Amino acid sequence: MKMHRLDRTDLDILAVLSTSGRITKSDLARRVGLGQTSCWERMQKLEEAGVVTGYRAEVSLRALGPSVTVFVMVELGEHRAQSFDRFEHEVARHDEIVGCWALGGGYDYLMQVVTRDIDSYQTLIEEVLEQRAGVARFYSYIVTKPVKDSPPPFDILFGK
Repeated sequence: MKMHRLDRTDLDILAVLSTSGRITKSDLARRVGLGQTSCWERMQKLEEAGVVTGYRAEVSLRALGPSVTVFVMVELGEHRAQSFDRFEHEVARHDEIVGCWALGGGYDYLMQVVTRDIDSYQTLIEEVLEQRAGVARFYSYIVTKPVKDSPPPFDILFGK
């Protein structure tokens, strides 16, 4: 991925958008100290450059009904390119796997799974295992309560 040079104003725009994606263009411009036109142009450039990749709502699953979130550490049996490809292809097939990250270190992947209940989770894991996706071991960690979920600290990462 290409690195993009961002100035303080770009970082301010990203910080506001990461917490208030539905903000009006005029409110965003006011909060970052720009005119509406120049703020809109910067937003468009950030989107075109692939820095801003989308906007979405945060939904409270608890308000909708029961659900369970499980983090799964996955270790593959073989460490060849085709093994990783096969596993990643299998992960992409399942909407309940809402996040998956390749890792360096002891485990190969960290998956985030959201399902109706533990039985649904077990069915999903069995299906992944039946597809011979190369999983040697997996470790499940059930989320009992969310503690923190926040956007990246743009000032710390990229501040000037």
